[in-house]
Amino acid sequence: MKISKNKVAQIFREIADFLSIKGENPFRIRAYEKAADALEHLSGDLEELYRRGKLKGVPGIGKGMLEKIEVLLSTGTLPAYEQLRAEFPPGLVEILSIPEVGPKTVKLLYEKVGVKSVDDLEMAVQSHKLRNLPGMGAKTEENIVKGLKLYRMRRSRILLGTALPLVGEVILELRERASSWIEKISPAGSLRRGKETIGDIDILVTSSNPSSLMDAFTSLSFVNDILAKGETKSSILTPQGLQIDLRVVAPESFGAAIQYFTGSKSHNINLRERAIKRGLKINEYGVFTQEGKKIAGEREEEVYHCLDLSFIPPELREDRGEIEAAEEDKLPHLLTEEDIKGDFHIHTTGSDGRDSIEDMIQRAREKGYQYIAITDHSSSLKVARGLSEQDVLSQAERIKKINSSLNNFRVFSGTEVDIRADGTLDFSDEVLKKLDIVIAAVHTGFKQDERKMTSRVIKALQNPYVKILAHPTGRLLGEREACAIDLNKVMQVAKDRGVWLEVNSQPQRLDLNDVWAREAKRRKIPIVINTDAHNKQSLDLIKLGVVTARRGWLEKEDVINTLPLDKLLTLLK
Repeated sequence: MKISKNKVAQIFREIADFLSIKGENPFRIRAYEKAADALEHLSGDLEELYRRGKLKGVPGIGKGMLEKIEVLLSTGTLPAYEQLRAEFPPGLVEILSIPEVGPKTVKLLYEKVGVKSVDDLEMAVQSHKLRNLPGMGAKTEENIVKGLKLYRMRRSRILLGTALPLVGEVILELRERASSWIEKISPAGSLRRGKETIGDIDILVTSSNPSSLMDAFTSLSFVNDILAKGETKSSILTPQGLQIDLRVVAPESFGAAIQYFTGSKSHNINLRERAIKRGLKINEYGVFTQEGKKIAGEREEEVYHCLDLSFIPPELREDRGEIEAAEEDKLPHLLTEEDIKGDFHIHTTGSDGRDSIEDMIQRAREKGYQYIAITDHSSSLKVARGLSEQDVLSQAERIKKINSSLNNFRVFSGTEVDIRADGTLDFSDEVLKKLDIVIAAVHTGFKQDERKMTSRVIKALQNPYVKILAHPTGRLLGEREACAIDLNKVMQVAKDRGVWLEVNSQPQRLDLNDVWAREAKRRKIPIVINTDAHNKQSLDLIKLGVVTARRGWLEKEDVINTLPLDKLLTLLK
């Protein structure tokens, strides 16, 4: 069976996990993790990329990793991987997915308590077998309980940023194998609505040869298991544990079906009640009169027009007032990715990024941007190799020289400065005032109570040089809950001080979320959508921030980085 780049990345990550449990050389472990990162960011078919020599020179994929990829492509397996798997119980690596549980803890639990799986760990926690182990106690046990809760949530749903590219590749490979049988094809469900986490995925298709299409679907390189196979619906399980259903619908019902299976449930219930009041019946096959005459169904827009509504974009279909707005023709003209003119939150090799300033400029210009800001970490964030005050000023001077050679493009000097536990900033005002863009962010001390955290952030926003508050709640989906913070108070200070609030596009953040982004819009607080990119490929994550903003009803005029360069410069002055 053909092996995909996602499967190879998964194997490399598992090798890294096995080596971590064994306490092997951290540089060797990181090599596998970097290779997995590189593979997940590649575009195109892995076998084709290898055959054309496109993998050579890719950062993170050195000669050794390239040889391992070659073995996997030719044999479907890797001896080193199989040897490591044989050394440990099958469920042991999965424990590493639990927040608060690291490799040393896994090794200790395995050797001292006999924990071999997540279920074993839950039983050990319930019977309080961990608190007497070396370096552990009641508090550690409590943290592991919280980690288990987050793990269970994550297992039932995956990140939008994981699901979107995966489904895109599934559709691409399906088109390559069965293009002559596919007429229309589209994902539906919460993925199409752009929710931050996704359950099972529905893909709808119209086809001239459903039987052959199902054969092609169930033999894709992404198939780990076939859950069901039929003439009009089949279900597969990917190596990531994601269930994907392919449904074949009639061409004359595609619009009604894509509307129905996109949801949300509450949105559809509202539509059905509206249809009943008009003497109509609506389902996945179409819109019908009481006599059973079909009056719409081929096009999705028709379904809404039959109910005297403007077409409602999928991201708004959460029963949050969108139907009432559509009735009055007052739906927002939602922001698009093409509206974005730049990115204010970018890391380079100056701190913990993988690419240089020049690399980031090149990719930004390829995207049609007019500006970017380089905002490497400040000194206290040691894990991210934060810059000293002298380093950041030297970088700012270098950026000035770079700008002197650029036409129709601007690089802003900046920093993502740490907000300390007491609300002071990691850099002095003397340094901050010399930078173009200052982003303030919390990276440590997330367990402060709401009063302390709120006061801490508010104090930072009162600094005259802070322009952006990054990832305001500090959450990491499936790993860390949002910190205790009164966002209502923070928003008021941001508005009063002219601070922009960030929608961070990293898949695990999407912070601010859609609900708070809409609240910021209501309060007329400017939003910036940034990627927090640590490599040039991550600049493409802007699409996730845009989707989140769309779900928050944001329009072009609500977002600062839709401004062209000349207007932005005027604003900054």
